[in-house]
Amino acid sequence: MRWLFLLLLVLNLFYYVWHQQQAPLRVKEVEPMSLYRGQQQNIRLLSEADREQERREVVTPEVPAGVTETCLFLGSFQQESAARQVEQRLMSLDIQGEVRAVDAAAGLDYWVYLPPLASRQASLRQLKELQARKIDSYIITQGDLANGISLGIFPRDDSAQSVMRRLADAGYEPLLRELPRAQRSYWVRIAPQSRRLADDYLLQQLASDFKGLQHQLMPCEDVATLR
Repeated sequence: MRWLFLLLLVLNLFYYVWHQQQAPLRVKEVEPMSLYRGQQQNIRLLSEADREQERREVVTPEVPAGVTETCLFLGSFQQESAARQVEQRLMSLDIQGEVRAVDAAAGLDYWVYLPPLASRQASLRQLKELQARKIDSYIITQGDLANGISLGIFPRDDSAQSVMRRLADAGYEPLLRELPRAQRSYWVRIAPQSRRLADDYLLQQLASDFKGLQHQLMPCEDVATLR
């Protein structure tokens, strides 16, 4: 029996070795390194993704170039105090407004003068000479005509020409300069965010309460603000 057991054991060992030699080898497949690196590149931190999402969501609106915003103005008033009354009325209605001054050209003035001489002393001697002849004259103290002599500012050209002829006959060489005459008026500018509250009904009421009140659209920032 012992020999039979040993024989069976040897046969089993022989069969195991033979079976291992006959079995095909299995090759383990490995993914290419390029595919692994490509997957690594597609991995992003959550914070980076969030920042990109925020950049896409935050869009800065572009203001069209050359576009001037217009505002509604109420006026005009010769006195600032009258404009302040309208401003207070609007404030009581929760409408934001502010008083602004508008300077408009209202004609020309004509300035007759003698140009500055070589020195201030020479101009002062000329001034004394003119005053001795009973000619109204004043020394100019500033500007491009400093040390010149002013002979008067006239609202009409013919009046200025008459003075120039009289001075020319006396041996002087006067000059003439035109000065734009500005007329200041006061308007109440309604803030853009309150413009929708200033409807036709309100404008009619204001025109009834404030005689001569008009409304006009003008550039928002081209009118001087009063402090």
